[in-house]
Amino acid sequence: MRPEYILTLSCPDQRGIVHRVSGFLSDRCCNILDSAQYGDAQSQLFFMRVHFSVDDPALTDAALRRDFSMLATSMNMHAELHDAHVKPRLMLMVSKIGHCLNDLLFRYKSGILNVEIPAIVSNHREFEQLAASYNIPFHHVPLETGASFEAKRAQEERILELIKAHQIDLVVLARYMQILSAPMCEALEGRAINIHHSFLPSFKGAKPYYQAHERGVKLIGATAHFVTSDLDEGPIIEQDVERVDHAMDADTLTAIGRDVECVVLARAVKWFVEHRILLNAHKTVVFK
Repeated sequence: MRPEYILTLSCPDQRGIVHRVSGFLSDRCCNILDSAQYGDAQSQLFFMRVHFSVDDPALTDAALRRDFSMLATSMNMHAELHDAHVKPRLMLMVSKIGHCLNDLLFRYKSGILNVEIPAIVSNHREFEQLAASYNIPFHHVPLETGASFEAKRAQEERILELIKAHQIDLVVLARYMQILSAPMCEALEGRAINIHHSFLPSFKGAKPYYQAHERGVKLIGATAHFVTSDLDEGPIIEQDVERVDHAMDADTLTAIGRDVECVVLARAVKWFVEHRILLNAHKTVVFK
C-alpha cells in the first residue's frame, strides 16, 4: 500500500502558494490525488487541502515532515500533515437522548465513517447496553444535578483522562446535555463538535422544537459547531433545515428535527475525520 497523506494549510494570501506546494510534492515524486483551495478576501488568508500519494519508497515520513516544515516556516503557514491510512479516534458523549449516538454507531459499523471509537462516555447509564452491542467500552461518569464547581471539574478531569488514555482525536457531543466549563473547552479547542438542536441562533435553551411550534415556524433545523466557552457560539461547520407547516404538532417537529440533527452531525464528523475543516477565526472553511 502506497503511503498517502492529507495536507491542510492556511497562511497569508500571496502569489505562488499553489505553485510552491505542488512543486514541493512533485520534486519528491508525490502524486496529487485531489486538491482544493480558497482565498478569503476578508481575512486575507489562503486555505488549502491536498490529498497526495508518495511514489518514492525512499522518502520517509520523517523526511517529508521535516522538509515541508521548512517550506511552511518560510511562508508563515499553519500546516498539518495527516497520514490518510490512519483512522481518527473518536469519543462519543451522550446523556439520555440517543438518536445521534445510534446513527453515528451505525455509520461506524457499516464503514460509512472511517474511524475508531474506543470509548463512549455518559453521565447516565441509558446506553450502556447499546455500547456493549457494538463492543465499545462504556464509561459512566456521573454528575449530579446542581453539582458544585469542584464536582464538575472533577468529572471533567476524569473525562480528560479518558481522552488522553484513548488518544482521542475528536470528541463528539452527541446530545450530551451538560455545559462544558471554560477550562474543558480550552483543553478541547478545535477537536470537539456539538450538535445544537435548532438552527442557530434562534430558539436556544430547553425544548427548542416546542418554542418553534409556539412561534409557528415554517423551517426547523440543526447546527453542528465546534465547542467553545461561549455557549452555542462556536465556529459553525454544517447546518440544514426541513420545511414544516401548521398541521404538525410539537412531537412531529421533534421527530423531524432529530432526523436533521443526525444528518448534520454525521456530515460534520465525516468532514473532520477527512481533514476537510479549517478554522478561519470565528468561522470555518469546509472543503467538501
